[in-house]
Amino acid sequence: MNLSELIMPWSAKGWEKMQTMNISIPALAWKLVLPLSFLPPVLLFYAGTHYDNSYIQGFAEKNWHFITTTFFLAELLTFFVMGWLIHSVLESHDLAINYHDAYLLAAIAPIPMWLSSLGLLIPSALITGIFAGVGLVASCVILYLGTSALCHRNTDDVVSMSATYTIMSAAFLAWIMLMVIIWAY
Repeated sequence: MNLSELIMPWSAKGWEKMQTMNISIPALAWKLVLPLSFLPPVLLFYAGTHYDNSYIQGFAEKNWHFITTTFFLAELLTFFVMGWLIHSVLESHDLAINYHDAYLLAAIAPIPMWLSSLGLLIPSALITGIFAGVGLVASCVILYLGTSALCHRNTDDVVSMSATYTIMSAAFLAWIMLMVIIWAY
């Protein structure tokens, strides 16, 4: 898998090509999820140990070793839970999807969120927030397009829209829980 293949989730043909690659779930976890899951904790640790309280009040006093380690482990757990959740929600809406495709979607959809952590390189909470917002929107769009493509539905199909909104809500809740990890400690 190379970077040009990761740009494919913006079209139904791209999702079809990713399906035909038949990348195993362990390979997705090992080659895509694990490396990209390192990015936010590493950049968060960098920001937490290099920026002072002018970034965000109380930011510099946090235990960044514990927070970033917990955050990383929570990200990995979230991948496995989201794959299962995507499969369950789509099946409950009578949309046919196998576990492989559900985990493919769970691995590809958060890529913009992982990359949005690059905003932490700029010592501005506003810029970091903008990056995170753009990443969240892009992840939701990929989730929506991927759900429609993998279930072989039109993007204007009400059933796939409803299922996607349920998944987006759960993904947003997971993202909020990850943010709580940061601010709770």
